[in-house]
Amino acid sequence: MTDESVLAVGGLEIEAAPQRAEGWMRPVELLAAGLFLVMMVTILANVFFRYVLTKPLIWGDEVASISFIWMAMLGAALAVDRHEHLRLTIVLPLIPERPRAFLELVGRIAVAVLLLRLLPVAVSYAWEESYVTSAALGLPMTVRAAALPVGIALMALLTLLSILRDGDRKMLVPAGLTVAAGIGLPWLGQPLFASLGLWNLPIFLVLLVAAFLAVGVPIAFCFGLGTLSYLTLATTAPVFVMIGRIDEGMSSLILLSVPIFVLLGVILDETGMGRAIVGFLGSLLGHVKAGMSYVLLGSLFLVSGISGSKVSDMATVAPALFPEMKRRGHSTPEMTALLATGAAMADTVPPSIVLIVLGSVAGVSIAGLFTSGFAIAIVLLVSLAALARWKARREDMRGVRRATWGDVLRAAVIATPALVLPFMIRGLVGGGVATATEVSAIAVVYAFVIGVILYGGIPPRRLMPMLVATAAMSGAILLILGFASAMAWALTQSGFARELMTLVSSMPGGWLGFMGVSILIFLILGCILEGLPAIVLLAPIMFPLARNLGIHDVHYAMVVVTAMNIGLMAPPIGIGFYIACKIGGAEPDAVMGRIWPYIAALLVGLAVIAAVPAISTALL
Repeated sequence: MTDESVLAVGGLEIEAAPQRAEGWMRPVELLAAGLFLVMMVTILANVFFRYVLTKPLIWGDEVASISFIWMAMLGAALAVDRHEHLRLTIVLPLIPERPRAFLELVGRIAVAVLLLRLLPVAVSYAWEESYVTSAALGLPMTVRAAALPVGIALMALLTLLSILRDGDRKMLVPAGLTVAAGIGLPWLGQPLFASLGLWNLPIFLVLLVAAFLAVGVPIAFCFGLGTLSYLTLATTAPVFVMIGRIDEGMSSLILLSVPIFVLLGVILDETGMGRAIVGFLGSLLGHVKAGMSYVLLGSLFLVSGISGSKVSDMATVAPALFPEMKRRGHSTPEMTALLATGAAMADTVPPSIVLIVLGSVAGVSIAGLFTSGFAIAIVLLVSLAALARWKARREDMRGVRRATWGDVLRAAVIATPALVLPFMIRGLVGGGVATATEVSAIAVVYAFVIGVILYGGIPPRRLMPMLVATAAMSGAILLILGFASAMAWALTQSGFARELMTLVSSMPGGWLGFMGVSILIFLILGCILEGLPAIVLLAPIMFPLARNLGIHDVHYAMVVVTAMNIGLMAPPIGIGFYIACKIGGAEPDAVMGRIWPYIAALLVGLAVIAAVPAISTALL
């Protein structure tokens, strides 16, 4: 996936420049890849000892956890080096070239200031952890916590080098003075901020974060800058707490499955397993009216159950189906609109990194989310398929040949090993046979072995780049979760959750009214932030409110995840919409006019899901 001009991580897509900028980072790449392998081997050994020998490795979780946090922090540094941190790129092209370069330089300097401010606090945090000893290995927890200052130091160094190497020398002094003024003036105005109370929240955690997002600062650092500014200028809370929350947000054992599912998506791309699924569905349904639309939607549904990445899904499906769809009279904008909304539909299909993160931060059963996700995706699939059938009523079917049963059988034989994977993941996790982390490791081994034996294999020269790409993508995801956790803590401690509870309690409409407001909030956040940061920010606040109103956790989760996915693909702001246009080779202006009926179909499906809790909970 890193050979593409677009990068997808956990559902968020960005423009990326995957080439390595600093040659001296090669040892860091090797170390990050090695730590990922240690984590994988430890998880698989845990599975073997627990389920085969019925003697779990007592020290296994500690080794996996230590390897994980180090891999995450080194991966975050690699993402800085490779320009792969997730950022918003919609506003920048609208700004003239010189002001844009200046604002980007200001953003980079602000990131460097953030990291340099956090570095001594992270060192102090790691030192404090030396007084705590791990339960199984008896190691001082500094061994684990030292990953934070090392990763922050590397990111700070790489950011400073990029400023000196890439920044316009004539702009350095003005940009530096701008950042200094942005720090100094608010510092002088601290008494004013202290008197504003909750009004500081929109100033620092909304407006300031939005300003940094607009100038292209990576999302993780936007959250960090907003939280650091709020804690420093508007509260008496120490920055030390922020480091603790970053550590906590990145360290949950449930999150170990995130980098493993990222690797699973990379293996899918490398082996072509997704193309086998597309070929099978094409042989089965391609001869009926709207058949290729059904194949596109069905392929996204099934391929999503393997990759967990929207861009990977769309990039697998579009090249295989668009030529035949175009021959049958479908326009490129129409196909791209269906591609985008089909990808939005598929994000509840396990393995969904969004669902894993949601289960972690909101305390919801991942097995329940995986089980319910299939049913929810089917509702959305039916909504889109019904609209596609109506739109295909004048489709040109001349020359379309029905595949022989022999062709269907051959395609089925080729696709079956790949088709097994999403159902295996759902069955093992949903049935409580194994945890999401254990299943992710098993799925990677299965996909790798099947890919090598049946789908052409993976060249040995690609293995190291795949592991490095996985570490960098995972680091980018997990750093967002860390900084978003710190911001979520700041929101909670400010009293915002209490005020929101009071507001919700006074709203008309009961649980349905709350559900409607939630849909609106997450639709908007989906347009701007996408699922992962939005979930980490709001799940700790919104889920307790939903529980108080009697809404089932899994039902509420399905509603908010679906709303965020629709927002992601909704023009003119949704990030995923522009990525779909890039993959589909269509102009956004042309697609914009065609996508609204499909968005409406998804909203109809969402309304049904929200109003009928049994759809989400019947299979639990």
